[in-house]
Amino acid sequence: MVIVTTIRREVLTLPAAELGPDNPLPPLRPPREVHRIEDRDRDELPREMARQAAYEPLRSLLPVRIRDGYGREREPRALDSLVIENDRLRATVLPGLGGRVASLLHKPTGRELLYRNPVFQPANLALNGAWYAGGIEWNIGATGHTTLSCSPLHAARVPAPDGGEMLRLWEWERLRGLPFQIDLWLPERSDFLHVGVRVRNPHEKPVPAYWWSNTAVPEQRRVIVPADEAWSFGYERRLRRVPVPSYDETRQLACAADWFYDLPDTRRRWIAALDEDGYGLVQTSTDVLRGRKLFVWGRGPGGRRWQEWLTEPGTGGYSEIQAGLARTQLEHVRLDPESEVSWLEVYGPLEAADTVDEVEARLEAALPRADVDAAYTAWKPCADTEPGEILATGSGWGALEVLRADWKLPGTPFEESTLGEAQEPWVRLLRAGVYPEPRRVRPPGETLVAPHWRDMLETAPATPLTEYHLGVAQWHAGDRAQAVRSWERALELAPSLWPLLRCLAVADQESGNHERAADRYAEAFDDLCAERRDHGASWTAATAALGRETIEALLAVRRTAQARAVWDRLLPAIRRRGRFRLVEAGLLLAEGRREEALDVFRAGFEVADLREGADAIGRLWSRLTDEPLPAHYDFRMRPPEG
Repeated sequence: MVIVTTIRREVLTLPAAELGPDNPLPPLRPPREVHRIEDRDRDELPREMARQAAYEPLRSLLPVRIRDGYGREREPRALDSLVIENDRLRATVLPGLGGRVASLLHKPTGRELLYRNPVFQPANLALNGAWYAGGIEWNIGATGHTTLSCSPLHAARVPAPDGGEMLRLWEWERLRGLPFQIDLWLPERSDFLHVGVRVRNPHEKPVPAYWWSNTAVPEQRRVIVPADEAWSFGYERRLRRVPVPSYDETRQLACAADWFYDLPDTRRRWIAALDEDGYGLVQTSTDVLRGRKLFVWGRGPGGRRWQEWLTEPGTGGYSEIQAGLARTQLEHVRLDPESEVSWLEVYGPLEAADTVDEVEARLEAALPRADVDAAYTAWKPCADTEPGEILATGSGWGALEVLRADWKLPGTPFEESTLGEAQEPWVRLLRAGVYPEPRRVRPPGETLVAPHWRDMLETAPATPLTEYHLGVAQWHAGDRAQAVRSWERALELAPSLWPLLRCLAVADQESGNHERAADRYAEAFDDLCAERRDHGASWTAATAALGRETIEALLAVRRTAQARAVWDRLLPAIRRRGRFRLVEAGLLLAEGRREEALDVFRAGFEVADLREGADAIGRLWSRLTDEPLPAHYDFRMRPPEG
C-alpha cells in the first residue's frame, strides 16, 4: 500500500534552555561581524564577487533586538513541531524556531541524514544573538545566521504540485524588509525532500538579498562537490583561492574555516556528505542557488570547546554543508524593485564511492537534473496558492507593513489578526498620526527605522517617547547629530530619563567622549533603579543590560568605585549569571584584588552569550596569571600569534 504524504503536529521533547526576554536596549552600535573582508582585499577578487561583497553590507541591526536572555540550564521542554512524512522520508520541522528542519529520517534504512542535535541550547552566533546548532536552517537578511534563528514563522498546509500536501513557512525579514516563503513537500514514493523558496521585494527601490541554506552533518563525513577550486576564508578575514581541500586536510585543520566552492557555471549544483561506507546526504538545486560551502570547527581546543558548548559533550561534532545565492557569504545580491527570486532545493540519501564523477552519476540516476528543473516549474504556480489550515503563527511585523503599504502578496498572507502588542503603537501612529505614550512606566518598545516610519515620527506630535523613537530612527539613517538633538529635546519633558541617557551615552562613546559617556551611563542607571517597578522579566532584562554597559563604561575611564556601586545594586539573580561573574572578575582586577578575581575563575562560570570569535575570557585570564587558560574557558578561534 502506498502511503501518501501527510503533515501533522507533534511535540518534540528535548533538554532545552529557556530563550528568555530580548535585550530592551536598541542596538545602536554597528554589528561586530567576523565574516567580512577588508576593502583593500577586494581588488584581488573577480569583478562580480568584488562588486557584490561591497554591495550594501549590514551596518545596523535595527529594527531587530538582541536576543541575549537565554541561559545554560537545560531541562526537558516540549517544542512544537510539524512532521512531513511519506513512505520513504520523515522530516521534522520546528516552526517556532526559525522553521529549522531538525531531523530528516530515511525510513527504509532507519538512518538520520542530518546532524540531529540532542539538545536545544542557544548561543551567541546569530546576527542578533540566539542561535542553535543542528538540522537545516534558512538564513536570510545579511551575512551571518539570520535574526529569525529562534523566532516563530507562519506555517500552513498548501496543496503540493502533485496534488498532495505541502508545508508552507513564511515571514517578514526585518533587516531588509523582505517577505519570503519556504514550501516543503515529499512527492509520492520520493526519497527526496523538495523545498521551494521565494524571496520578494515589494518596494520601489532595489534591496540587497542574502540567502544561505545551512545543513549540519556529522563531522566525520567526507564532503564531495563538483569543483576543483575554492575560496578559503578564516578568522584572518582574507579570501584566498585554493585547490579544493582533501578530506584529511579539512580534518586536520587547527582552526575553524570556510571553503566556498567555485563551481563552474555549466556544472549541476550539488554537494554531498558521505560516511566511510559511502552513505549520506546529498543536496542539489536549480541553478539560481549557485554557491556551495563547507564549514568546519577545526581540531584546535577552541573549536572542540565550541562543539561541546553547542551540543551535548560526548555526542559527536558536526560540520556544515551550505548552499547560497552568491558564491560566498560575504556577498549580497541586488533584488530589483517589485521583483522576486526563487529556486528549488532537494535533500535526500545517496550511496556512492567518494569521487565526484561517481557521486554525480548516482545522483543523476536517482534524481535527474531535468527532473529537478521540472519540479521547480511545476511548483512555481503553486507558490501563489493561498494557505489552507494555519498550523503556526509568526510575528505581526509583516501585517503592519502590509497594512501600511496595502501590498498584495499572494501565497503569504500577513493578516491583521496577527498584529500584537509590539505593533499596536505603530498602528496608532499609522492611523492617527500620533505615537501613544504608555499607560504605565515600562521600558520602551521596539523602534521602526525604515524611512516611511521615520517620516511619520517626524510629523507626529513631539512627545518624549516619539522623540526617543525618532532619535533611534535618525541614528540608524546616519544622521547622528539630529538623533542627539532629538534625545536631548526629549530629556526636558520625559518622565523616564534612562532610555534617553543611555542613547546619548552610546553617542558619546562613538564620538570618543568616554568621560561624558560614563557620566550619562551612571545617571541612566540611577534613574532606572529609581523607576523600576518590579523584578519581572522586562525590568530585569533592562537592569541587566544597562548595568553591564554602565560598569564597562565606568571601568573604561577607571572609575572603579562607581562601577562597584552599580554592581552592588544589581539583583542577586543577575550577579549570579555567568556573564556577570566575568564582569565581576574584571571589576575585582580593576580594584587591585587579583587573587579574588582568580577565585571567580576557580569557582567556575559559563558566559551563556559568549560571542563567536570573541576572546574576552582569555584576555582577562592573561591579565590575571601566566598559567595556561583552563580548557573549559578556551573558546579561542584564531591561530596563535607568532
